[in-house]
Amino acid sequence: MNLVIVESPAKAKTIEKYLGKDYKVLASFGHIRDLPSKNGSVRPDEDFAMDWAVDTRAKKRITDIVNALKSSDKLILATDPDREGEAISWHLLEVLEKKKALKDKQVERVVFNAITKKSVTDAIKAPRELDMELVNAYLARRALDYLVGFTLSPVLWRKLPGARSAGRVQSVCLRLITERETEIEQFQNQEYWTVDTDIASTKGKNFPAKLVSLNGDKLTKFSLGNEKAGHAARDTVKAASLSISSVTAKPVKRNPLPPYTTSTLQQDASGRLGFSATRTMQTAQKLYEGINIGGETVGLITYMRTDGVSMVGEAISEARSTITNKFGAKYLPEKVRLYKSKAKNAQEAHEAIRPTSFTRAPADLHLSGDQAKLYELIWNRAMASQMATAQLERTTIEIGDKAGTVGFRASGTVVRFDGFMVLFQERAKKAEADNVRLPDIAANDMVVAEKVEAEQHFTQPPPRYSEASLVKKMEELGIGRPSTYASILKVLQDRDYVTLDKKRFIPADKGRLVIAFLEEFFTKYVQYDYTAELEERLDLVSDGKLEWKKLLANFWEGFAAQVDGTKELRITQVLDALNVALGPMVFPEKEDGSDPRKCPTCDDGQLSLKVSRFGSFIGCTNYPDCKYTRSFGKGGEETPSEDTVLGTDPDSGLDVWLKTGRYGPYVQLGEEKKPKRTSLPKDWPFDSIDLFKALKLLSLPRHVGDHPEDGKKITGAIGRYGPYILHAGVYANLESADEMFEVGVNRAVVLLAEKKAKRGAGGAGALKELGDHPETKKPVRVMSGRYGPYVKCEKVNATIPKDVDPNDVTMDMAVEYIAAKIAKGPAKKRKAPAKKKKAPAKKTVAKKKPAAKKKPAAKKKPAARKTPAKKKAAPKKD
Repeated sequence: MNLVIVESPAKAKTIEKYLGKDYKVLASFGHIRDLPSKNGSVRPDEDFAMDWAVDTRAKKRITDIVNALKSSDKLILATDPDREGEAISWHLLEVLEKKKALKDKQVERVVFNAITKKSVTDAIKAPRELDMELVNAYLARRALDYLVGFTLSPVLWRKLPGARSAGRVQSVCLRLITERETEIEQFQNQEYWTVDTDIASTKGKNFPAKLVSLNGDKLTKFSLGNEKAGHAARDTVKAASLSISSVTAKPVKRNPLPPYTTSTLQQDASGRLGFSATRTMQTAQKLYEGINIGGETVGLITYMRTDGVSMVGEAISEARSTITNKFGAKYLPEKVRLYKSKAKNAQEAHEAIRPTSFTRAPADLHLSGDQAKLYELIWNRAMASQMATAQLERTTIEIGDKAGTVGFRASGTVVRFDGFMVLFQERAKKAEADNVRLPDIAANDMVVAEKVEAEQHFTQPPPRYSEASLVKKMEELGIGRPSTYASILKVLQDRDYVTLDKKRFIPADKGRLVIAFLEEFFTKYVQYDYTAELEERLDLVSDGKLEWKKLLANFWEGFAAQVDGTKELRITQVLDALNVALGPMVFPEKEDGSDPRKCPTCDDGQLSLKVSRFGSFIGCTNYPDCKYTRSFGKGGEETPSEDTVLGTDPDSGLDVWLKTGRYGPYVQLGEEKKPKRTSLPKDWPFDSIDLFKALKLLSLPRHVGDHPEDGKKITGAIGRYGPYILHAGVYANLESADEMFEVGVNRAVVLLAEKKAKRGAGGAGALKELGDHPETKKPVRVMSGRYGPYVKCEKVNATIPKDVDPNDVTMDMAVEYIAAKIAKGPAKKRKAPAKKKKAPAKKTVAKKKPAAKKKPAAKKKPAARKTPAKKKAAPKKD
């Protein structure tokens, strides 16, 4: 018997069927051990010794492997064909050797790029030894990430309260996002005008043309810089007598793009399908692991973590054959197309992402949802990469008057032979083939300019990064690796350093502060060139050209010295440096030229950046004498420095106050020890609050009326998630605070009934019904919870990742979330602290007294009163 180890249980079942009865296949479920999240897991002073801890959930899987080894002759390590896969095999081998489970067993390492019967069986026939160069590259990366995270993060916590942590690559990615935001904020738009017209001739339909020269001069973008110039140009055109100056037609060839790599797949799936990087990789994983075809599970695509753009000869031959059969011989180029990656630091070790068989056309597989969309994208791109060149003709018509006063240009592209474009077009050039059709016109033909229009424009700032454009930029700079892009973007969102709004990244105040701090005090380590150079050195380790501990030693020497240099820094010094670094953003210049940092409330105070555990803000240096504050950022909202009395409550005679606390503005009744307070609703601005509104807020909860069915009260109030009405345990949210004060019984009954109906249809807070689980046959629902959306199946609740829209969740995605939650196991319950035992009362000879009057043994100090020493919290790993 031969024991085969793969990473996922889905692969294990499929591969066991391929290999037959002489093989048993078990899954490791990914990594079985990692560096513990505590100080000292990597020790530079001990030649970078590393401590590894076996994951609690992995212990059972290791036991299963050890037991299976007892009756096996050979151990075959068949984890993924990349650095992480090699590391998983190495970890497993190390653990088994320590347990003395291998003994005289033969150990082999096999890799396959696709989960098909041929690929797997061929790999089994060609075993190799563990690639220690890849393992060393993994060890170097893991140690680097640990050392940066566990050394730099505590510095952030001490010097920049409210910051969470920093990472080697994540911080550089965050810098890209913050720099783009700064570009947008500092952008000064510029006005310009264009003159367009419809050209009419006797030989066809009208066609559009653009003014390109005026009074003998070629027009640049800003030649017509204002309304006066634009209208003058328009009037000149209207007065001109136009004819065709020249007609030029040039052939244009367009070649197909190479098959997808990890990063180009993520970019295109984002642009074409609207998928996040995480969603793309999850769907690709499913396609890689395979679906059931004719009773046999078959992988549909090759391994999806790659930066190679080539395909093996066998795949190219099959693609060419399929092209001929489906599209005809004219769509097949004479020679095979070979591609080489242009990406910085690209490695050609793996194939591009392609179908495992080109004969499996998307329409023939009956896939659904995300899998169908992504497979079609991959199949089309890979197939098109071997198809014929597209033949186009680009025609340019020059139009002017005899005096040369005005000159127009019209251009259009006509597809003469679509070639690969019949299957796949670049997004940026997709509309070009459908460009304007120009008439068959000749030089000196007379034409007329109709509908001459002068249009005003303004230059636009560069757009914020989307996931696709950010991945592209990181790849161009050589930052990170394709397999890490999805996790990098997720970490930045999980740490609340950035938010994703309308599929564009916006840096949070916290993120901008962290980057400003790192750029000021750790400049080298957030430089793009340095990060890319470090990636190149790590690649040298993979190639066996650089010793991994030497790389770590060189890095640690400079990094440790940099960290030591910040130990004496005071928070005030840090804030002073950040005031300068972030000055243009938080203290923008005023139109009157006055000091932008002068406090508007007191005479001699200066505005300065302040930090607290609740976030950053701008405050006065004269605090606490001056309490002026405003929110962080350009043009932040000001908060009055003094509390205000709005008036007197007519019922109690107490003053009604408008105040600001650490959690925001609120109204308060009187100055008693525990006065009644109510926070302001989000849709009521601070400066709009008067006595009438304050009294309304202080009157909450509001009695809307009694429910006509059971007579129970319906009440209205404002909670942490906004205004709502409540009846018999059923909450219904309202759109605004005004609606909460105005809603009547009839409307409330309708809202509550709708909420109950929603509960009955899909459970409390159900957003989407996905159907029955393929294995348990129990209903699976997408739910809305107080901590965010999640997937529910029976008693299992699995959180949906932040970057995934709950409306986009499919059954496949839900099944994966549920499986991961089950594998993780139930959350550990916190142990309740042991109750302190009361000291026994001393026995006395005196007469018994009532229990209520018994005196306690005050002098006796029980040991239970001692408070245990607090343990220092270990910093989180990056």
